[in-house]
Amino acid sequence: MPADLEIQNNIALVTINRPEARNAIDRETALALEAAVKKINADPEIRCAVITGAGGNFCAGMDLKAFLRGEVVRLPDTGFAGMTQAKLEKPFIAAVEGYALAGGFEILLACDIVVAAETAKFGLTEVKRGLVANAGGLVRLPRQMPIKLATELVLTGDIYEASRLAAAGLVNRVVPQGEALNAAMEIARTIAANGPLAVAASRKVLNESREWPEAEMFERQFKVTAPVFQSEDAREGATAFAEKRAPVWKGR
Repeated sequence: MPADLEIQNNIALVTINRPEARNAIDRETALALEAAVKKINADPEIRCAVITGAGGNFCAGMDLKAFLRGEVVRLPDTGFAGMTQAKLEKPFIAAVEGYALAGGFEILLACDIVVAAETAKFGLTEVKRGLVANAGGLVRLPRQMPIKLATELVLTGDIYEASRLAAAGLVNRVVPQGEALNAAMEIARTIAANGPLAVAASRKVLNESREWPEAEMFERQFKVTAPVFQSEDAREGATAFAEKRAPVWKGR
């Protein structure tokens, strides 16, 4: 399979598996990633997902050979690679080794958290091929880092080191080479151990409130978060704290 899905306890691990092509996306890979996202969204037992690439690279973007063959890698409902316009119902963490270029970079922009090896390389290289970063680079990047830096990345098409993007706030953690997946899974386990209703509501407000008028922020927030306080999980969290034990979440 060009993309593998593995479930480890409450965590989904998605691996783009075309190492011979630096995990570049052809149509078959896009369809496989779309299917993986749908399974993750539909499974209530999955609380967090990690996406990575096989063979020492994250993803080199669109497979240009597939592009020349006329393959369509931007799917109607879910966008490039079946991910960039998909509704990701669970938190996604990108674990980046090697290259994350063009569409590969745009996949990680769709994720909630990015962990990168110190040797990882990032770039929106589309303009160097006469293309544009319209799978998220042009619209997501200036929302996730300062506009001047985003402009430099987009218009030069140059490749940047993890340390530069971490300084700009785009990469959460920089770790030694070969440790990105382990670090990402550690974060995923922390998230998965938390109350699923609380995580979902918190993530929804974080992602949507950037578009809310300031005068309506708290009212809209309360509509999303108030049901969490009335849930069984909220009582379980308080009870578990009082009894000095790990909570057993029911997601209701």
